[in-house]
Amino acid sequence: MNIKVGCCGFPLAKEKYYQHLKVVELQQTFYQPPQLKTAKRWKEEAPSDLEFTLKAWQLITHKPSSPTYRRLKERISSRRQNYLGYFQPTDEVFAAWRNINEIAKTLNSKIIVFQCPASFTPIKQHKENLRKFFSTIKRNHYLIVWEPRGSWQQEEIDELCEELQLIACLDPFLTHSPARTLGYFRLHGKGGYRYRYNKKDMIHLKNLSGSFTHTYFMFNNIYMFEDAKRFLKLLKDG
Repeated sequence: MNIKVGCCGFPLAKEKYYQHLKVVELQQTFYQPPQLKTAKRWKEEAPSDLEFTLKAWQLITHKPSSPTYRRLKERISSRRQNYLGYFQPTDEVFAAWRNINEIAKTLNSKIIVFQCPASFTPIKQHKENLRKFFSTIKRNHYLIVWEPRGSWQQEEIDELCEELQLIACLDPFLTHSPARTLGYFRLHGKGGYRYRYNKKDMIHLKNLSGSFTHTYFMFNNIYMFEDAKRFLKLLKDG
């Protein structure tokens, strides 16, 4: 088993983070992607064995009505607003993908996470958007992780992932993830971000990893750094 443990974003100084963890999921790429020269600097400053995964830009997944757009530095004109988000097959959405693609190449990333809002519901149009988007983009070597939220049913998720070659990112404490080559879990806290994972939870995660050849556990709660270190210790201690 190949298990990697990290955080969604840097909860503390990068230098200290790098001393303990070997993978990080970049969050800035979701809100406002950096310039390529900035991404290049991040790669140069990080240890050679540090892996970057990243969240796809919100212009692909979220509508401009999302509160997350408050952290977007560029102004979205009223004309463009109808053409952004929900994987719509528009020039604006595909341009956002090209931006993320260039950053991922610069960081030598192999995993890109597409996190959807709960408002991206399992209606026919949204499913067709997914099909059109992922059948159009050039994936290169990327592994595509899809995190649906809201009213999606397990069967619908499994069918789309099989059809579109996506990796479902689901709550490991609420859903069953079928055995696959790669498992990618974003740990938001059981019931909320203030949750601290206990030993029983971590044993569950360790056991879950046995269903996959490679598993990523990315903590995204208030105690993410401490929990990630504790989980790594549990894995090392056996």
